[in-house]
Amino acid sequence: SSSSLSYASIRLLPPLNKISFPRRTFLKVYALSSNDIKVGLNIEVDGTPWRVIEFLHVKPGKGAAFVRTTLRNYVTGNQVEKTFRAGSKIEEADISKQTKQFTYKDGSQYVFMDLSTYEEYRLNEADVGDKTKWLKEGMDCNLLFWKDKVIDFELPTTVRLKVVEVDPGIRGDTAQGGSKPATVDTGAVVNVPLFIEIGEEILIDTRNGQYMSRA
Repeated sequence: SSSSLSYASIRLLPPLNKISFPRRTFLKVYALSSNDIKVGLNIEVDGTPWRVIEFLHVKPGKGAAFVRTTLRNYVTGNQVEKTFRAGSKIEEADISKQTKQFTYKDGSQYVFMDLSTYEEYRLNEADVGDKTKWLKEGMDCNLLFWKDKVIDFELPTTVRLKVVEVDPGIRGDTAQGGSKPATVDTGAVVNVPLFIEIGEEILIDTRNGQYMSRA
């Protein structure tokens, strides 16, 4: 009978908060269309990564709207113009950034190092291009990776450089401004205020190559 059952024979269920249920995972899907195009967007076209340099949405009186773009190829450095039909699907390039230090130049190659693993990454002179004007040993830069390959790098927005050559005779009226050319320790020539002298350290905006201030 029910009265003869002992408590020991009753199997108790664990509390609900201790019951584990399998966790459901969902894949994130990022859908892009030509309407999402903007300057700086990384896209993949014909299996190659490109960066959007310029874009313009065009809506003609007749016919379908489209987006006219100027793209730069990360691998070759070439720029092309390409149009996309409005609303058409585009694929975002899976590009990641990692901070590495520029350590030295080996012949025609620029060597960057991961300071935690001491692994080296190399870029050719053609890959570095005009950025060499602001590149100094010991400078931290962002390397851009695509499919585990280094395809480009980004300089810091602001760099600190030393003036090694400037005409000390050019004074002028500093109260009214004015500038003079100065050579910094990377070999680049920058227009600086008239009061800047040899040996001073200055800050340069690498996006436009302009003098910002004394360091």
